[in-house]
Amino acid sequence: MLNSTNPTYTPWGKADYEKVYAEGIVFYGTPSHGGFKLDRERNAKVHPALRERDGFYEEDCAWAKVAFTFPDVFSEKDREAAIRTLKEWYPDEYETVAGVILAPGESHVKDERLFLERHANDWIVISAIRSDQHPGMVECIATIGGRRGQWGNSDSAERRYLVPDVEYHRRSKFGFVIDPDRHARCDGPSSFIARRAAS
Repeated sequence: MLNSTNPTYTPWGKADYEKVYAEGIVFYGTPSHGGFKLDRERNAKVHPALRERDGFYEEDCAWAKVAFTFPDVFSEKDREAAIRTLKEWYPDEYETVAGVILAPGESHVKDERLFLERHANDWIVISAIRSDQHPGMVECIATIGGRRGQWGNSDSAERRYLVPDVEYHRRSKFGFVIDPDRHARCDGPSSFIARRAAS
């Protein structure tokens, strides 16, 4: 139960409810987001590689750091989910704490990093749209390594390519790599420009 005369403020706004998991381990919810708050004593028990300095651990991913550190406070299902979450989104920190090396396929972050390293010099699609001028094709904007500049002011050279719709929809979850020997450059009318002008 929240104290209405002394509301708790979180990084996500004023808390509208709380759930005490254990002494010094409280979950706060707000209209937009939520997460755990550890008191100073509990936060000091979190491994330095996982510790949030302010003691707040947001509910999407960082909550796993709390469940991993205080397993007795959480269900077996939550503990298993916490380990999966740490592997997926905090692989370097998890490897440090657990003393293991995660294999390919165990971490979204590591797999994406490897994908980008392997294709650092390839043209990777950063934006795509079904082509109005070429039925069955996707018009793609690609940059080397998939690098993006600031909106409207990209430092990376961009090229447009045409990719068969069926092939593009089989793309990796990390992006689509252009094969310049197979995918035609698209230097003519652009569906990006046409649709932007029509809107």
